[in-house]
Amino acid sequence: MSVNERVLEIFRESGALLDGHFILRSGLRSRQFFQCAQVCQYMDKVTALSEMLLAKLDGTRFETVLAPAMGGLVIGQEVARQSGARFIFVEKENDRLVLRRNFKIAKGEKVLVVEDVVTRGGRANEALAIAQEYGADVVALSVLVDRSSGKAEFPVPFVPLVSMTVETYDPDNLPEDLQSIPAVKPGS
Repeated sequence: MSVNERVLEIFRESGALLDGHFILRSGLRSRQFFQCAQVCQYMDKVTALSEMLLAKLDGTRFETVLAPAMGGLVIGQEVARQSGARFIFVEKENDRLVLRRNFKIAKGEKVLVVEDVVTRGGRANEALAIAQEYGADVVALSVLVDRSSGKAEFPVPFVPLVSMTVETYDPDNLPEDLQSIPAVKPGS
């Protein structure tokens, strides 16, 4: 079984990859929806996903893992634990990510940013910018799932565990199969 197949199997087993008719935050519709919080409640699955993520990062040296809260907390902490790195996080304050709780980033510190899912890359880029403002040497951004269809751009190497193209549709122009299924909005 390939890494992609194993990752998708883990997501489906935990109920984190849903199939159906979903209303996205943008108002568009989709056949698939990722709810990474569902997989992150099972530590054996988080351990396995982190092992696979670290294998893809082989050779990347870092001393600190930085994750955006909430999505990146569990996977970021497990990546840090398995690699023996320090773990810190940025969190929202007034709708912006900030470094709080007296966390420090030293100039030149080698930092890996870890996130659960990237769609447009906004939160990941915010976390990268914060680390760089402190003078960190951000060695990479690593995510469990890249669902940007290759459209998200980052100023550092980007290492997704799995990349997916998730088709979206205007609600007034749905394919027949989605027209026959009630739409649900599961929340992110």
